[in-house]
Amino acid sequence: MPGRFVYWMNVSADLKIEHAAGEEGGGNWMRIGEQLHGEFNARARKLSTMVQGRVIFDTMAAFWPAARTDDTLEDVLREYGEIWTSKPKILVSRSRTTTEHNTRTIGGDDDALERLTELRAETEGDIGVGGATLATQLLDAGLLDELLLFTHPVILGSGRPLFDHHTRPIELDLLEHAAFEDGVTMHRYAVRYP
Repeated sequence: MPGRFVYWMNVSADLKIEHAAGEEGGGNWMRIGEQLHGEFNARARKLSTMVQGRVIFDTMAAFWPAARTDDTLEDVLREYGEIWTSKPKILVSRSRTTTEHNTRTIGGDDDALERLTELRAETEGDIGVGGATLATQLLDAGLLDELLLFTHPVILGSGRPLFDHHTRPIELDLLEHAAFEDGVTMHRYAVRYP
């Protein structure tokens, strides 16, 4: 069975992934407690690999490698730092050619979507997708298999949407849902293309 591209994202109730430019996966509107982060860790540990765009990769690389050994952080954060740093990753970037933390780069002169199609065919299990630009490209190409949305109980009203410039309707089938502390819910959907 080929791998599945799973776009995993924290969202507001109105499906925004950031309220202010530059939040890049953060923002004080998110309610990420220990229970929820434990869920993140368990799911990340099961991924076969991660595929990330440059912006989200740079954001993650700036924090998680050092978090592994930072005794001032909670155990769940140090644990995620170890998971992220050691997990095989692919960076999709036209501008960055060097990486670290068990990461290889595709992009530049490569046909990134062709390479990602090959990766999907050669991989078993879930491939975590990070970054709205990359997720939108995979959705437009018919390659995105699942959405894993952690919805925080806030309406932002403005900000970056879950997908960039996507216009055609796509149906979803609910596969799983759960509730966490502070009103956060999780919904996992299969993407069904017309």
